[in-house]
Amino acid sequence: MTKNFLKRDKAFIVDGQGKRVHLKGVNFGGWLMMEAYFVHSSNLPQQLFEKQFAAACGPKALNEIMGKFRDNFITEADVKQVASWGMNCIRLPFHYKVALDPSALSYIDQAIGWARRHKVYLILDLHAAYGAQNPDWHSDSLNGKTELWTKKSNRQKTYDLWEKLADRYKDEDMIAGYDVLNEAVLQDADLLNEFYRESIRAIRRSDKDHILFIEGKHWAQQIDVLDDFEDDNWVYSIHFYEPMEFTFNLIPFLRYPLKDFNKDNLRRRMEGYYRFAQKKQRPVHVGEFGVNYRDGASNEQLYLADELKCFNDLGFHWNYWTYKAVKNYAFPDGVFGYRPNSPWVHRQGPKTGWNCWSECWPKQKNEMTASWRTKSFDLNTKVIAELKKAV
Repeated sequence: MTKNFLKRDKAFIVDGQGKRVHLKGVNFGGWLMMEAYFVHSSNLPQQLFEKQFAAACGPKALNEIMGKFRDNFITEADVKQVASWGMNCIRLPFHYKVALDPSALSYIDQAIGWARRHKVYLILDLHAAYGAQNPDWHSDSLNGKTELWTKKSNRQKTYDLWEKLADRYKDEDMIAGYDVLNEAVLQDADLLNEFYRESIRAIRRSDKDHILFIEGKHWAQQIDVLDDFEDDNWVYSIHFYEPMEFTFNLIPFLRYPLKDFNKDNLRRRMEGYYRFAQKKQRPVHVGEFGVNYRDGASNEQLYLADELKCFNDLGFHWNYWTYKAVKNYAFPDGVFGYRPNSPWVHRQGPKTGWNCWSECWPKQKNEMTASWRTKSFDLNTKVIAELKKAV
């Protein structure tokens, strides 16, 4: 059977017949790389949750709850839902530990099958690398350490990981490509470029076909520090949450357009990326963007509309962050939001989210499991309306 891999053709992405493809979709955040705020917890790393839960309930219970979460948070129905919106791409963040555990890795295998049935491309995104590539919870960093950059052994293990994954998935043409590293944070651009060169070399030993999505440093914002890698089949990938005081709701009651940020500012920022990428003749992919939704009180819908129009006008590919999350007061939340204040959410505190799970799981595991399914979440009709208009 003839494979139909996507590839980069100058500043465009094309299919096997040379037809241009514009990737548009969402992220399946929080599924194979758990993030605390997705379940209304304080932003602690996944490894700390696992340690605390295992200490309280035992390793067997930890394996059980992780399996139940992965079985229910995302299912084939969710891929079908994304396809029904006219979208053609899902970015799939994963923790490096997923690739080490055959039972966990089977979820990626399963997602590929779902993507094939519903004709949606996947981008496999290494969201948490060995040792952590940035100091934040979403790379599973413990105490803010970034030991991917301070320990050569962690970088080598990451190269080996990509070589293994590339060999496993080299024939899967519903994979649009590999997002080699999410949101690197380091001062040394030479070290970042060395990491990418070695990762590309590891991937290309067995996989000559898939697109590589390459993020700049400083949380995928600085692409001008990237070398012109010898490999031909890669694209720039950026993340855009500006201004974070507004999109993350870090300062309450801000309203778009802001005094110092409007659609003209947004356009100028995006045009900077566009001009740089055009000189290099490479596409731009916006791997993450999103907003904490406040029921329209801050003009979030207008912000999204302006942002999406800008992306489409400039030919940027995009994946919204994110598909679903427990409704929170800060950080970008999902197209679907879980609103009930269940005991395992417990918004009033002092314990919230993950910190309640070890107490709730022994007696309420069935209710918790049911709450993770998308049918227990509410669709944000205003957000999806803007996304669908832009597809």
